[in-house]
Amino acid sequence: MAQEFDDSQKTEDPSQRRLQRAREEGQVAQSREINTWFMLGTSGILILFFTPSITRTLGRALAAFADPQRFLSPQGILWGAVASDLREVAAALALPFAILMLAGAAGTVVQIGFVFATEKLGFDPSRISPAKGFQRMFAPRALVETLKSLLKMVLVAAVAGVMLRGEIGRVPFLVLSSEDMPGEIEHLVLRLLMGILMVLTVLAGLDYAYQRFHMLRSLRMSRREVKEEHKQSEGDPLIKARLRQIRMERARRRMMAAVPGASVVITNPTHFAVALRYDMGEAGAPRVVAKGADLVAQRIRTIAEEHGVPLVENPPLARALYASVELDREIPPEHYKAVAEIIGYVFRLKGKIRPR
Repeated sequence: MAQEFDDSQKTEDPSQRRLQRAREEGQVAQSREINTWFMLGTSGILILFFTPSITRTLGRALAAFADPQRFLSPQGILWGAVASDLREVAAALALPFAILMLAGAAGTVVQIGFVFATEKLGFDPSRISPAKGFQRMFAPRALVETLKSLLKMVLVAAVAGVMLRGEIGRVPFLVLSSEDMPGEIEHLVLRLLMGILMVLTVLAGLDYAYQRFHMLRSLRMSRREVKEEHKQSEGDPLIKARLRQIRMERARRRMMAAVPGASVVITNPTHFAVALRYDMGEAGAPRVVAKGADLVAQRIRTIAEEHGVPLVENPPLARALYASVELDREIPPEHYKAVAEIIGYVFRLKGKIRPR
């Protein structure tokens, strides 16, 4: 009952992280019908290109084995001749079989790419448990797979029967005409493959859609799981808040350390304080090296007074600079004139420039 309740709560689509974890564990949508389609299609191509050479090779081998005297000598059986003929047959069949194996692997790669699920290689006692095996045999999905296999067999048999119905009457003539038999058989096999491939194309598309639907449904998540995963990926809010506080404190300490090197501090006079730095020998506009409101502004003013940095009251300019300029950024052009008058005033007091 608890499991049913839990499954009923899984109403959310799986997240990308859940899908990636399932892929790493080998849980992917895969249709065996697509692999069958690739192998049958490849078989048709092999028949077109390799049938003549394979037919000749097999014809020679069968003719040789039909004459047993060829492999006999006064000393006994000529195993070298037997091995030579078998090697010739194996060489003729090796390349087509290798291509068929690659076609089966290509069907898997096209569906899921390259997946190395190492967890599947571990020992799982449930795989050898008779009770678990019996349960899997009669599971709803196993019954669905059995019904799909039966349906496929019925459809393929029906297509083969329809296509062979018109060829049954020609069989006696093909037996009598041995020269035309290989070509006719090749033609008939290709027709059968084309018909079966057409049926399998529809079945493979439907089966892949079903497999993907079943996989996504099995990976659904509850709202609680979504929240937990989001918390794990983004971090605990309390920890994030603490880290943000630590970063702000460090940034504030660096900002306060820059106040003694400021050229002037523009104040509100009590609510805001903005420290500007400008060196006459450097290019560019004055730069905001520290700013703050209320208690931070008070701390900036205190440090400035301790280190002899001039304080200039200009409430409109202090509010504007505090709101529009980020730390370690140059002031915008609209404040050049007001700031230039203050910087000039401070530099004249310090004797850096001559008074007017």
